[in-house]
Amino acid sequence: MVLLSPLCDSRHASNAVLSPAPRPVNDSSAPIAPTSSLPTLDYGQLLPGSPHRDQALMALRRAARDPGFFYLENTGLDLGQQTELLALAARLFALSDAQKQEVQMVHSPHFRGYNRVGVELTRARPDWREQFDIMAEEPCLPDALLHHPWQGLQGPNLWPSALPELRGALLGWQAQLTLIGLTLIRAFAEALAQPADAFDESLSPLPYRHTKLIHYPGRDEDDGQGVGAHKDPGYLTLLLQDSHGGLEVLTEQGWTPAPPRAGALLVNIGELLELASNGYLKATLHRVVSPPPGVSRLSCAFFMAARLDAAVPLLTLPPPSRPRRQGSRAIRTTRSFIRWGRTCSRDDCAPTRMWRPATMPPHRPGSPSGERPHNRPPYPLMAIGRHKDTPFTLRSRAQGYKRPAHWP
Repeated sequence: MVLLSPLCDSRHASNAVLSPAPRPVNDSSAPIAPTSSLPTLDYGQLLPGSPHRDQALMALRRAARDPGFFYLENTGLDLGQQTELLALAARLFALSDAQKQEVQMVHSPHFRGYNRVGVELTRARPDWREQFDIMAEEPCLPDALLHHPWQGLQGPNLWPSALPELRGALLGWQAQLTLIGLTLIRAFAEALAQPADAFDESLSPLPYRHTKLIHYPGRDEDDGQGVGAHKDPGYLTLLLQDSHGGLEVLTEQGWTPAPPRAGALLVNIGELLELASNGYLKATLHRVVSPPPGVSRLSCAFFMAARLDAAVPLLTLPPPSRPRRQGSRAIRTTRSFIRWGRTCSRDDCAPTRMWRPATMPPHRPGSPSGERPHNRPPYPLMAIGRHKDTPFTLRSRAQGYKRPAHWP
């Protein structure tokens, strides 16, 4: 598949020319880059009315294309609130096993709650982390209104009785990051020379939201997989980290550290936004290396995607000046991809995540009671490319383009 190249800003949209996207080295043999080279953007400059908005949109487009990760500063989020949220996460994971099992995800038909260390798998290997997941706080749909498996995702979250203050803090954080995510997605549309509301229909009245508190315990084993290399499937991910590093991003230089930065969020592109942009924006492989013994790493990840019943727009980007090859174009609604299986990345068709649909039983036969393999909350999935285990293919426009040398 041929992907699209960097665009110029909207003032030059009529002259936009596209080219194949760069691809990182294979993740299995990638070296470790000595320092972080991830770009930093100012959220305030992306807001409508900012005198620096044109330059900020160009920087956003470059950062989202290569490396697909960037720091976002000046978000207006209170530093004290960030510290308090991570402190609540530490208290949550310090609860007794019995208190955490009270909100274990197996008790939720809506895939919310707690999972212990080693239950989740990435690339067929256990992730050395425990996590607590929430989504939108909603009532269950009556059985008479359940016509699709994905509708089973609607429902209440599980909350630990031993930590009642967690509910307000985490739902408030999710609401704040939803506003930031919606602002970013409109900025992405304009950066791609589209109307600002290009994604609005797939996000209205509210997007699909999923927030995860994560604890990576220290370990001295050689494995070191806090979470294995993967790509996120939604539109955007916004990450809050504590003071301990471990996150790495696969760039052309190898595995690049993404260390925490006080007051800043780390933003990365999901496969859904890569698909909607015809492969121009880049969802990038990333992983977390376990901290050393005696050290615990905490983070809070917010994932934003289209509504589960929405059709995701396949954007018509500025026309190429010299198409080299015509190809196919396809898009499907997110609800088509709530399934147990693999997603194929555009680079190597590697499995990124395994998910469980609402129609599956709580655990597979033979698995320990209360556990289930590949224990990820269901999410709108899509495949870009084809894999032997994936019976469907989603393609962006397979056209080759060439861009002017003066464009970023």
